[in-house]
Amino acid sequence: QVQVVESGGGLVQAGGSLRLSCAASGSIFRINGMGWYLQAPGKERELVASISSGGTTNYADSVKGRFTISRDNARNTVYLQLNSLKPEDTAVYYCYADVTTTARVSFLTWGQGTQVTVSS
Repeated sequence: QVQVVESGGGLVQAGGSLRLSCAASGSIFRINGMGWYLQAPGKERELVASISSGGTTNYADSVKGRFTISRDNARNTVYLQLNSLKPEDTAVYYCYADVTTTARVSFLTWGQGTQVTVSS
């Protein structure tokens, strides 16, 4: 079994910062890609940022220069630093991990989501 748990969301004023964390645990052999999606009310889930096991990053155009993704492979944890937040960043942020288990089964697993609310 593999679990992914996010933390770090909350309410912040526009221009402020938050740091999201996401830790994977369980019968993990290897974690390949990790990343974050967001889902705003009434909208589809969309990619925010991703990071490969080797550290290659990818960002949505809307967050480039404001958000930074990083990971700690030893802790199976990915982080998302959110700076210069805007009201339109308000959404539920979901972490995912592309996991290979100790049984050599590979799949994508998701966290439960963490709410980020940016007030104007």
